[in-house]
Amino acid sequence: MGFLTKQTYNKNEATIWSIPNYWDIIAIVLVFTFIVLVAWGAKQMTASYNFGDVIPISLNPTHLPIYALRTTMRLFIALFFSLVFTFTFGTLAAKNKHAERLIIPIIDVLQSAPVLSFLSITSAAFIFIFKNSMLGPECAAIFGIFTSQVWNMALSFYQGVKTVPKELKEAASVFHLSSWQRFWRVEVPFSMPRLLWNMMMSMSGSWFFVIACEALSIAGQHVSLPGIGSYLSLAITEANNKAFIYAIVCMLVVIFLYDQLLFRPLIYWTEKFQDSQNDDERAPRVWLITLFQRTKLLRQTTSWLASLADIWINLKPLGKKTQTSTKKKLPDILIKLNYSLLIIAIIAASILIWRFIFANISFAETRHVGLLGLYTGIRVMSLILISCLIWVPVGVWIGLRPKLVTIFQPIIKFVAAFPANVFFPAVALLVITLKLNIEIWVAPLMVLGTQWYILFNVIAGTSALPKELRLAAANFKVTGYLWWRRFILPGIAPDLITGAITAAGGAWNASIVAEVINWGGIKLEATGLGAYIRINFDAGDFPRIALGTIIMCIIVLLINRLFWRPLYNVAMERFKVD
Repeated sequence: MGFLTKQTYNKNEATIWSIPNYWDIIAIVLVFTFIVLVAWGAKQMTASYNFGDVIPISLNPTHLPIYALRTTMRLFIALFFSLVFTFTFGTLAAKNKHAERLIIPIIDVLQSAPVLSFLSITSAAFIFIFKNSMLGPECAAIFGIFTSQVWNMALSFYQGVKTVPKELKEAASVFHLSSWQRFWRVEVPFSMPRLLWNMMMSMSGSWFFVIACEALSIAGQHVSLPGIGSYLSLAITEANNKAFIYAIVCMLVVIFLYDQLLFRPLIYWTEKFQDSQNDDERAPRVWLITLFQRTKLLRQTTSWLASLADIWINLKPLGKKTQTSTKKKLPDILIKLNYSLLIIAIIAASILIWRFIFANISFAETRHVGLLGLYTGIRVMSLILISCLIWVPVGVWIGLRPKLVTIFQPIIKFVAAFPANVFFPAVALLVITLKLNIEIWVAPLMVLGTQWYILFNVIAGTSALPKELRLAAANFKVTGYLWWRRFILPGIAPDLITGAITAAGGAWNASIVAEVINWGGIKLEATGLGAYIRINFDAGDFPRIALGTIIMCIIVLLINRLFWRPLYNVAMERFKVD
């Protein structure tokens, strides 16, 4: 499948490339423009700032390009740390059963924990660490965005490493690859198509929380960071329709740019890891790749970078010693000691949280908050079921047609990037004008941004189905209900369940925003746990924020442990192709 190949370069040809052509000029302009913009943005992020100072946000559209740059940098810094977390903990969970028992439940809990809860805990800490610097609020915002991106990426990579085909593992053993080499030459390439789809979904989904992350409330102080999110937040507060439209247009331009400059080239690159496709089925060549392939000087530079990547992959200290060391099992006494320390830490944390919460909150209110969680849970599970019924057929239809994947991928990404906040004014006016039930009509807002996790994962899983299986199903004339039952649903089951888990976690998170609608002087509140957390977050009531967050995490953990995970394990055991 091309996972174990190593690229070589012609040194004589490289010497000819030293003479630049006019394609080099265009490419160099692009590269230096990127460097200048990043350097300027980094300088702004490290400027001096005293906590309590007001950072003015202007609704003048001429400021939007600067705001767009600041927001985009936060998104990509968070994406970088999300990748580091994914490669570290996703791999550890996939390869170590003891780590898996700990990491996966923690991810299940954290993906449902509201971004506002993370911000309420961490914002003050970052402000304290980076005193008199913009890095404080910037790191708080980036951390909030990170928590909205990382969990589905880690789960998808974990799934990819767990499902590496047996023949690839055997090939890695035949070539005597170390664990380090196997990771970069087999596991990462095999998992990359799924991971890339989830990276795109993370970028799109994080726009939903940009408003909350760029408009922070810390110790009673309101801090608005320059960015599209804070611009959009101010437009919503002032009910400024023109500024609202300007922000949406700017957001679409930003999404289009990073799609063309990053994700399109990455999608084309991952095609080489899907050997089941013919050349006719490959995605059309990307203009940016074509531009760099026509250069001479920059192609020589990229060849040097590729050589450095090979050196990194084949590092001797991380070579065969790593492979032999991983085969050694930890003594049972150490394993039992680790579990004991973990249990003690959980008990100690539970006691502290118990004292913190119930010093001010009665048990009667706790029961009421649990009932609110039940209301929100019914909304979430109903919406996930409806989303699966709608998007699974659509995702399969697109995923089986590579040309349609190329067409629909940017469209889906654009639609997914629309924060549900965009539709709040229309929903608020509709509910008031038609006297609709807010308890029902607030529900679609919870799933608007998260339903795309299901569609993205279904498309990725369908696209990854081996062509041999498709041909076998066609040769045996397997059609209709039997085709769905015996071929498609078993083939995409792990991807579908992963998408449903992340969509459900995202919907719980989105309830914080969706169950309380603000537009100018209009404020609508639905009955639910999300509204409870949001109201207390605005009031700065930390014990009640903690109570709502803990109850939400407990409910999600129970649903995942009793429903989603058993379903996922069945899919992995019965439908995995070795």
